Amino acid sequence: MRKFAINPQPCQFSAQEQAVVYEARQILLRHLNQNPVLSTWQSVLDYCALTIRGDVERFHVLYLDGKNRLISDECLAIGSVDHAPVYPREVLRRGLALNASALIIVHNHPSGDPEPSAADLAMTKQIQKACTALGVTLHDHIIVGGSREVSLRARGDI
Repeated sequence: MRKFAINPQPCQFSAQEQAVVYEARQILLRHLNQNPVLSTWQSVLDYCALTIRGDVERFHVLYLDGKNRLISDECLAIGSVDHAPVYPREVLRRGLALNASALIIVHNHPSGDPEPSAADLAMTKQIQKACTALGVTLHDHIIVGGSREVSLRARGDI
């Protein structure tokens, strides 16, 4: 049995353990796809932690309709251990194609530390500006770390 500390260090899993974790995620994702996912703020954070956490940086956008129901969760970029290229025009292009009224941007920090970098804050401001110009609401930018998630809206950065 593995112990998880308050400030966990990267834990090396055996190939068998990795396979079990992968299968567990697939089962949970099937469950989430059949049930309301974004009914509470905690469910949004849980969904993001489950789907986005990983060893490489990934950038997702949760596209929402006028009643804040999930239209689509799309991975728009996969990067390296510390960078995933993001282009605001691609974020908004897809949102307009889906007729989304709002969006939540989400990415992970494989290092485990979810505190936003200067580049994260700058990119968020660019996307926020583009959203405003096109009449789309940017609800939040969530960064998923090793053991917690950070909301830029809660921090006052949006």
